[in-house]
Amino acid sequence: MPFDWPSSVEPTLRRLAPANLHIPEQVKLPPRGSKHWGIGSVVLLVAAIVLFLLIFDWNWLRGPLSRVASDKLNREVHIVGDLDVHPWSLTPSAEVHNVTVAQPDFLKKGEMAKVGRIAVKVKLLPLFKGQQILELLEVKDADARLQRDLSGRNNWQFGDPDKKKEPTKLPAIQHFVVDNGHIRFDDRKRDLLLDGTVNTSEHTVGPNRGSFSLDGKGSLNGESFTLKVTGDPLLHVTPDKPYPFKADLRSGSIHATADASIDRPFDLSKFGGAMTVSGDDLADIYRLTGVAAPNTPPYRVSGRLRRNDTRYDFDAFTGRIGDSDIAGDLYVKTDGKRIYLNADVRSKKLDFDDIGPIFGLPPSTGRGETASTEQKVQARQGAGTRYLLPDATLNVERIRAMDADVKYRADSVNAPSWPLRAVSVDMNLKDGVLTADPLSFDFSRGRLAGRVKLDASNATPRTDVDVRLTNAKLEDWIKFRSAGQPPIQGTLIAHAKLTGYGNSIHRAASTANGNVILAMPNGTMRQAFAELLGINVSKGLIMLFKENPQGTPVRCMVGDFQATNGVLQAQTLVLDTGVVVAHGKGSVNLRNETLDLKIDGDSKKFRLIRLLSPITLRGPWTKPKIGIEPGPAIVQGVVGLALGAAINPLAAIIPFIEPGGAKDADCAGLLAQARAKGAR
Repeated sequence: MPFDWPSSVEPTLRRLAPANLHIPEQVKLPPRGSKHWGIGSVVLLVAAIVLFLLIFDWNWLRGPLSRVASDKLNREVHIVGDLDVHPWSLTPSAEVHNVTVAQPDFLKKGEMAKVGRIAVKVKLLPLFKGQQILELLEVKDADARLQRDLSGRNNWQFGDPDKKKEPTKLPAIQHFVVDNGHIRFDDRKRDLLLDGTVNTSEHTVGPNRGSFSLDGKGSLNGESFTLKVTGDPLLHVTPDKPYPFKADLRSGSIHATADASIDRPFDLSKFGGAMTVSGDDLADIYRLTGVAAPNTPPYRVSGRLRRNDTRYDFDAFTGRIGDSDIAGDLYVKTDGKRIYLNADVRSKKLDFDDIGPIFGLPPSTGRGETASTEQKVQARQGAGTRYLLPDATLNVERIRAMDADVKYRADSVNAPSWPLRAVSVDMNLKDGVLTADPLSFDFSRGRLAGRVKLDASNATPRTDVDVRLTNAKLEDWIKFRSAGQPPIQGTLIAHAKLTGYGNSIHRAASTANGNVILAMPNGTMRQAFAELLGINVSKGLIMLFKENPQGTPVRCMVGDFQATNGVLQAQTLVLDTGVVVAHGKGSVNLRNETLDLKIDGDSKKFRLIRLLSPITLRGPWTKPKIGIEPGPAIVQGVVGLALGAAINPLAAIIPFIEPGGAKDADCAGLLAQARAKGAR
């Protein structure tokens, strides 16, 4: 039956039809009311759609698509080249040429990225099962410039900056091609500059037949870097099957390898596997990861890495840092304003030299010690440094960049110069404030424990120290060259409560205010040394050379120092022995690390010859000089000479005779005062 065209439809249809499409004149639409009208309408609609797609120029959508993309990304997006779409297939495809993405408003005008060509081919049938599979994703001649300023603003976060960042999730890609990709990553907050190229390939012949590889190379902060990722062929990738891969990253001294798998191919929010990372200094990983770590000697650590959305777990890791073993578990979360680190770390044996870099000191570089070439050079250059207290500048920006809770335990310690046996510390870092509480160092006898707080939230960091030494032995801390029984021994207790300002240990100490008190409630002292404190020449020198030196009890020793702007001034300095009471005064300077102390002893018993001269201890901490203040002795000698000339030679020794009778110090009161100030 011929169709009868309505007069309003027929001219339009004939005008839109392609030139080679013949519409017979006898084709007529059925009259109104015909039972074939519904079928004809469907046929007409389908024909119109097909005809529209045949004659449609896809470049007409460049403007609308650019506006939609600009709205979604919150910045200008332009499709400059052709837009080609091929919908008539079970794997419809599209190509976009010359795409540019502008920088966000807070950066200068320019392009964040430009791409010469993007080609996508989608498998149609899996879409009906809710699976997204790209048969092809090809990116050619891409140039991306990623930037982050000091305040943390970056140009790779699109849309609302306050919205929670989601991990990158891509559909499964069966053929992934990056040809001549260039990336420049300038992170001012981490002081990180990366400039490199990226290319991918999938070999079909040769020794690597059937494998996928991604290669990146360039420079990272002046150091060349390489990245290589290899995996199984992508041809048979499906969304419900894990994809195994291997990765190898080298940058400067950092070398990281991984043998892992992605749970759902190209969904980078979930993956895991074995990882090993090594390098010269653990602090260098900050630039790559944003995780602030302390300075260390060379390290090598292996464990199981697992990512689950914004959380990264590094479990059951083991390895070595310097000459110390290390093991434990940690995880990092990136869903907050700052990175959060939680770690539980333990060492069976800690080499105490490896702690030095944490405080700004190079690791020990002696024979058998582990240190990098650069650290050995630093050690040689720092051999003549002016101060004992480290003056290395603290990197406060890294402390402010993350939050953390870290527990560390060392079951044993190798410290030949110290009686140290174990270390335990719990650290909390929050909003730029680092607190070590509790902090404890266990010695062979005694313990140093307390709390240290570093507030780096302000322009000038503040350090608060509150530590106590209990049940220690003085002879463990002061080493004497003489063999046999130590010249002085006894129980030592102490308390230090100080506050200082500065971005290094030395600068904080140079401004310290507070109180330091030391006490020895009981002990013994070689009597020869006690006699010499009173400059008892007649007995002290004789006893000093005895084979079996005699001891005298120490009733108490108390030193109370008030710290004011980096100078410890002695408020009380008393040593009471069985034969001598010694009183001292002077200061310990934390700014220039010098001593200026004077000790004056009084004999409790009759002594034939005693010089009235205090003992002095002056000079730098590293080489203090012990001397005798000559003033009173000169007067004493002049008096002796005068008496000898005026009366007789025997009268000359009268000024040197000491009747004795010095009173005991108030040890009970002094020790009570020391305990009240925290020396328990």
